[in-house]
Amino acid sequence: MGFFTESRTWVAIAFILFFLIFGKRLWLAVAGLLDARAEAVRRELEEAARLREEAQQMLRDAEQRREAALKEAQALIDGAKVQAEQLAAAAAEEARAAARRREQMAIDRIASAEKAAVDEVRITAAEVATEAARQVIAEGLAPAADARLIDHAISQLPAALRAA
Repeated sequence: MGFFTESRTWVAIAFILFFLIFGKRLWLAVAGLLDARAEAVRRELEEAARLREEAQQMLRDAEQRREAALKEAQALIDGAKVQAEQLAAAAAEEARAAARRREQMAIDRIASAEKAAVDEVRITAAEVATEAARQVIAEGLAPAADARLIDHAISQLPAALRAA
């Protein structure tokens, strides 16, 4: 049996001829498919990189907004503290003013009571003096006794004013 009588030989020759005739076309087709696949992968990678960059930009924007929100919140807190301090100071001042008004009212009442007491003492002293004068006139004392009685009433007047 010879070399050309073997079926394997003809299969190998047919295989080689097939690749010689159609190999370039097959190679171009396979290379085209591989190139298309490589291009698709490259586009997907570029899209992934673009999406990654967008995500990073969104993250930076979100962080900036968060920082701005934190600053705004801190400013609101600081403003509220200042306002609370101002309200507390105003309330304290109002309380002091109310206390001063009440104190002044008490002082005015005391002064009014003192004036009423002094007026009452004066009225009482006038009544005592009138009664003493009436008695003196009614009894018809002598001028020396009269003067002595008036001097005695005058000397007793401060004690009577203190007692009243």
